[in-house]
Amino acid sequence: MHDDFSVAGDLLLSPYALGDAELDATLARIAQHDVDYADLYFQYTRSESWSLEEGIVKSGSFSIDQGVGIRAVSGDKTAFAYSDDIGVEALTRAADAVRAIGVQGGVGRVDVGRRSTGRALYPAIDPAASLDAVAKVALLEKVERRARAMDPRVIQVMAGLSTEYDVIYLARLDGVRACDIRPLSRLSVYVIAEQDGRREQGASGGGGRFDLGYFDDESIDRYVSQAVNQALVNLDSRPAPAGQMTVVLGPGWPGVLLHEAIGHGLEGDFNRKGTSAFTGRIGQRVAAPGVTVVDDGTLPGRRGSISIDDEGVQSQNTVLIEDGILKGYMQDAMNARLMGVAPTGNGRRESYAHIPMPRMTNTYMLAGSHDPQEIIASVKDGLYAVNFGGGQVDITSGKFVFSASEAWRIENGKLSYPVKGATLIGNGPDVLHNVGMVGSDLALDAGVGVCGKEGQSIPVGVGQPTLRIDGGLTVGGTGG
Repeated sequence: MHDDFSVAGDLLLSPYALGDAELDATLARIAQHDVDYADLYFQYTRSESWSLEEGIVKSGSFSIDQGVGIRAVSGDKTAFAYSDDIGVEALTRAADAVRAIGVQGGVGRVDVGRRSTGRALYPAIDPAASLDAVAKVALLEKVERRARAMDPRVIQVMAGLSTEYDVIYLARLDGVRACDIRPLSRLSVYVIAEQDGRREQGASGGGGRFDLGYFDDESIDRYVSQAVNQALVNLDSRPAPAGQMTVVLGPGWPGVLLHEAIGHGLEGDFNRKGTSAFTGRIGQRVAAPGVTVVDDGTLPGRRGSISIDDEGVQSQNTVLIEDGILKGYMQDAMNARLMGVAPTGNGRRESYAHIPMPRMTNTYMLAGSHDPQEIIASVKDGLYAVNFGGGQVDITSGKFVFSASEAWRIENGKLSYPVKGATLIGNGPDVLHNVGMVGSDLALDAGVGVCGKEGQSIPVGVGQPTLRIDGGLTVGGTGG
């Protein structure tokens, strides 16, 4: 879209007397040594956040960051430099630092169209400008009032509102120019409830690539209800049982387990290096029949969606596992080239100061045919995990440990009582094989996901339907 290029150019190029000639000259300077790929990644980010605690908006922050990252790739070697100074001199210095890369192999460039903006998946807006400061404070105060009005046991409410306006402009050695304007909004709700001296917490929230008008009374009530209900449920919880048992995972956010235990293992770099549990297994059965997993960066307005990735490749819906069979990996440009496949639009970076790598967008399992109540009714003795907190995974082995922030004991096909302190311990590839039933209730998370990899954090989405895991999961708990 021409307007996007105008906005990006006005912010990132024109003020520094940069145009196509200067960008081409910088790239040519890098290419004096034979390289497979090179790019200049310009970025402007305007961030704002407000937080409420004890009924008062106690903090607000506003920041602007901008700069350029310069990269050259030869074989599997990457030379990278970045600067928060954008200008011809800074570009020249960075280009000279980068071209010290060793000569390896020939040039494998793919010549494509000169301009790329991808699909229009979200509006090119600054979400912070959609409400004034008074309205933002009022929104957070409304969260506080409604949470306290829900139940007298609520003793503390914390709420946060954050926005980001991200403009990128990319110039590649093959002549491609790409840009994207990415809005991001998020509302977070955290409550503490107390009963008979016992305190428990609940959390909720949501967001996506839209303006603050999304957070209307209906969505605020939904987030508040989820946070308060989680805290109240936990007030009545008993110690979690321990041992191996059948586990039912709820829809939506529990897909974070899928993201961590399986998703990272399907990223191209780990498979090219042979360190993933899924290395060399394309075309093989890696999951139970009925299990289909996709990474889809094309969902309009979703937190993990991107019109183009950070290498100028259009995002896509990539089928990773289809009916239990491994179909492919998520790829950035370098790993795709080295593995002899096409990039999938998954080259992502935290900012101009970081190199891109294969990363997830919105990763989720597709729906099956079973009614969720039917799934719970099929379990005689087990655990129903509704929500998750943190987790850890070993990419090489697929082993993971996840803590459930809300879970229930299943007895004779019914939810009997909530439990506290449940951790799920298992192996991602094993879990895939042990999926016994897939629900019809696919849900995506509300829009709060943040993924970390090698020190870089990016916004992502997760999701799944209700799942029954039949074996191989150990529940770590404090009860008998």
